[in-house]
Amino acid sequence: MRFHRRQTRRLATASILALLSPVAVQADEGGASVWLPGQFASFAAVPDTPGFSVEALFYGQTASATANISFSRGGGLLAGFSTNSLYLYLTPSYAFAEPVLHGQLSIGVTFSAAGVAASVSGVLIDPISGVLAGTRSDSVAGIGDLYPTAALRWQVGSHNFMTYMMASVPTGAYDPNRLAGVGVGHWAVDAGMGYTFLSKSGFEFSITAGLTHNFMNPTTQYQSGMDGHIDIGTSYSLSDALYVGAVGYLYNQVSPDSGGDLGAFYSRVAGVGPQLGWSFTVGRVAIDLNMRAYREFAAQNRLEGWNAWLTVTASRAKRRAGN
Repeated sequence: MRFHRRQTRRLATASILALLSPVAVQADEGGASVWLPGQFASFAAVPDTPGFSVEALFYGQTASATANISFSRGGGLLAGFSTNSLYLYLTPSYAFAEPVLHGQLSIGVTFSAAGVAASVSGVLIDPISGVLAGTRSDSVAGIGDLYPTAALRWQVGSHNFMTYMMASVPTGAYDPNRLAGVGVGHWAVDAGMGYTFLSKSGFEFSITAGLTHNFMNPTTQYQSGMDGHIDIGTSYSLSDALYVGAVGYLYNQVSPDSGGDLGAFYSRVAGVGPQLGWSFTVGRVAIDLNMRAYREFAAQNRLEGWNAWLTVTASRAKRRAGN
C-alpha cells in the first residue's frame, strides 16, 4: 500500500507539470511573441544621420504568471510559471543620403543573443490525499533569431513620419520540449507606421503602431495569431544633450492562435515607465544613450512583470559649419 501511494503521488506530480506547460496557458505559443513590446519609443520617426551606425540594445526581463483552479468537489490547483531573460541585440544599419520617395531610407539587420531561465511549479490540493507539489526548471543560452529591417522617414517642419517593415528569421535555439528558449521557431513579418512631433521648445511625442503576421511553426504545427502593438514615447529636453520622459506600450492579439486544442486564444499586455536620454560625441563619433523601464499590467494569457532597456547607438557625428 505504501508503494502504491508513492507511485500515485509521483503520477499526480507528473500530471501537475504536464498541465503547467507554458504553451497550454499562454497564447502566442507560450507567450514568446516575435514583436518585443517597447521596441520603439521617443524620436522613432525622426530621420537618422546619413551613413553607417551601430546600435547595441541590452534588454532584461523578469515576468511570471499564475493560475488558480478550484474543483467542484473540493480542492484545487495553484500553478505558476516564471522567467528571467537577458538579451543583447546588435543592429548595424545604413541611412541613405539620397532621398527615396522624398524620404530617407534606412536598412539594417539585428543579430541577437540571450540567456533565459524559466521555472514552473504547481500545488494540487486534494481533500483525500492532501497536498501534492511539483517543480521544474530550465535554462538556455545561445544565438537568437535574425531580424532584417527597412524604414522610410519623412520630415515636414516639426512633424516626422515613418513606415517600416521587419522580418523574423528563425535562426535561434529552439526546442518545443524545453521550458526556456531564445528563438520562436517560426517565420514572421511585421510592418507599421510611426509619427513624431518634435517642437523647438524641447517637447517631443512619438507613437508607432504595427501588425505582426506569424507563419506556422513547422515543428509544432501551431500558428500564433496576428499581433497588434502600439509603442508611445514622450520627452522633454533639459539641454541639447539630455532629455527625460515617459514611455508605454499596448500589445494585443487581433486574431486567435490556431493548430492547438485551445479554441479562440488571445494574449494581451500593457506597460508604462520612465526614460532618460543622453547624447555626446567622442571624436567624430556621436553616441546616444537611452535608458527606459516598463512595469507591465493588464496581462491576459501572457507573462506579466517588468523589463529594462539600455540602448547605445554610435553614428557619424554631424559636421559643424566650417569643419
